[in-house]
Amino acid sequence: MKRLVLKFGGTSVGTIEKIKKVANIIKKRFNEGDEIIVVVSAMSGVTDELKAKSDLISKNFDNKELDVLLSSGEQVSCSLLSGALIDLGVKARSWLGWQIPIVTNDNYTSSQIMKIKTDEILNFISKKSVAVIAGFQGISKESRITTLGRGGSDLSAVAIAKFFQTDSCEIYTDVEGVLTTDPSINEKAKKIDKISYEEMLEMASLGAKVMQPNAVQASMMDNIPIHVRSTFSEKSGTKIIPESEIDYKKVVTGIAYSKGNAKVSIVGVVDKPGVAADVFEPIGKNNINIDMVIQNTSLDGKNANITFTIKQEDLKRTLSIIEKNKEKINYNKITYDDKLAKVSIIGAGMIASPGVTHKMFRSLANEKINILAISTSEIKISVLINENLTQKAVKTLHKTFDLN
Repeated sequence: MKRLVLKFGGTSVGTIEKIKKVANIIKKRFNEGDEIIVVVSAMSGVTDELKAKSDLISKNFDNKELDVLLSSGEQVSCSLLSGALIDLGVKARSWLGWQIPIVTNDNYTSSQIMKIKTDEILNFISKKSVAVIAGFQGISKESRITTLGRGGSDLSAVAIAKFFQTDSCEIYTDVEGVLTTDPSINEKAKKIDKISYEEMLEMASLGAKVMQPNAVQASMMDNIPIHVRSTFSEKSGTKIIPESEIDYKKVVTGIAYSKGNAKVSIVGVVDKPGVAADVFEPIGKNNINIDMVIQNTSLDGKNANITFTIKQEDLKRTLSIIEKNKEKINYNKITYDDKLAKVSIIGAGMIASPGVTHKMFRSLANEKINILAISTSEIKISVLINENLTQKAVKTLHKTFDLN
């Protein structure tokens, strides 16, 4: 007998009919004799609707009260799914984060799970019963409801798999598994049978929406096998496993992209130690994430241009912060470009394959796609391009690296 975590995302429980379908999937797995712990997200779109309601009250809505509000979406889907299972003759019960409890820190709206009490649920599932847990939520030491950030139900599922020492964690979604790229912009996207934790983390961080990056990182740290599969298909899905268990036949595993990026250039700063710190310290203190960074030095070595990328939504704040610190940074002018996209190739096979960078850049050049910035790691290469060329770039790279 195995102990399994089955996590169902918002699109899987988006309607009453879908919830009934999910209940039948769970019943089938339960009848195979396994111990089942289910984790559910809010019904598709509900969290965004709740956030919009808070915005109507105030754009600075209190974070502690926001967590109470947003967590209510999972309470609804958790109860409905438990009720559907009971209607099918399966003994089931719903649990909210505070009832278990799932204890988190007090970083409201993006908390981290510290510990999960297991006794009550282990006793319950040992008696041929299914536990249905609301994802995305927990409780702080102050006895306040907390949430885990966007996509936090994935993180709930991985943490529950860890604390309950399950054999596997299955993530059910609306696609067949992890695909080589986004099928909405490239119809030739294919399912990946096996992918390493490291590759999945890069893909999730670079725009692939199948799993939350923090959840992938947590599963990698604790070596928890993840199985991504479709709620609406019985195909085998994708297994996320250690790199050592994969026989790489292709250099590149997948193509990821993210739109809504902006590029800022600070022109004519004095090229001296500490100037980059003077630029990025006030930006970091305002919780703005910096992505790519390029520093170009003038021929005489006296001045430099510092270019970096951020999310488009952070552009106005970033420009304001730089202008407020102009005297300290000491620059000539600021230029910026918005409506940019980052397109990335990811693959552990690149480590032992020279010439990948040239192949990527040449294929984009042949399609007259200009590269505005570049960043690399051992298993990924990312380029910044004009946003309106995203689909063309993804399709080109997908074909170039034999993923079609």
